[in-house]
Amino acid sequence: MLACVALATVSGQWINHPDPRTPRTPDGKPKLSAPAPKLADGKTDFSGIWLVDDNHLQFNLMLDEGPVAMLPAAAAVYKKRLAGAGKDRPSGHCLPHGIPDATMIPEPFKIMHTPRETLILFEEFVEFRQIFTDGRALPKDPQPAWFGYSIGRWEGDALVVESRGFNDKSWIDDDGHPHTDALDTIERFRRSDFGHMTMRITIDDPKAYVKPWSATLHYHLLPDTELIEFICDNERDVPHMTNK
Repeated sequence: MLACVALATVSGQWINHPDPRTPRTPDGKPKLSAPAPKLADGKTDFSGIWLVDDNHLQFNLMLDEGPVAMLPAAAAVYKKRLAGAGKDRPSGHCLPHGIPDATMIPEPFKIMHTPRETLILFEEFVEFRQIFTDGRALPKDPQPAWFGYSIGRWEGDALVVESRGFNDKSWIDDDGHPHTDALDTIERFRRSDFGHMTMRITIDDPKAYVKPWSATLHYHLLPDTELIEFICDNERDVPHMTNK
């Protein structure tokens, strides 16, 4: 278990702040079944604070097409990580979760739109992603990064995000599905109503998997609240972990 510090006090954090833009039922509660909001250009507005549904934390529960077929080297890495019960996961050393793992853990994240990019702010470790929607292409020779480099485009009501340029240090999920620097991801975000969102991700890594594979994640909105500071506290649990 990772030792982290989430700094929150009732008087010092905006953890209960009713948002005037939130649709409400007659008794004043957020109406999560209301229609999804729209941006000024008519596209779906994904803005808000989101949390993954509890039953969608691991890929073995949400794969679209059965078990993932790994190449031998990747299968060996995955087997070792399972045997270690996740003790070597990056987050246990205050390192990022990566894509899509950062949105699979039970910690909230916030989506914000600007005219030329969409930002994802993660409460855990105070991390962020930039998804550029200004028409630029992905970099041809990127410096490898934990979250890679992301560009977005609209397909109907879906925000489609393509990411490349990853390092090979992150895990795809907390189970330990591996990837290499050849990873390419496609995420398709859809907001079905005010309070619910899905993201279907396709993992394409020819150095780790026999073929591309996909999984679908489900999220619910956390209305009338805000992110709080969540700092990884110097890996204090790591020295107490039992080596296997």
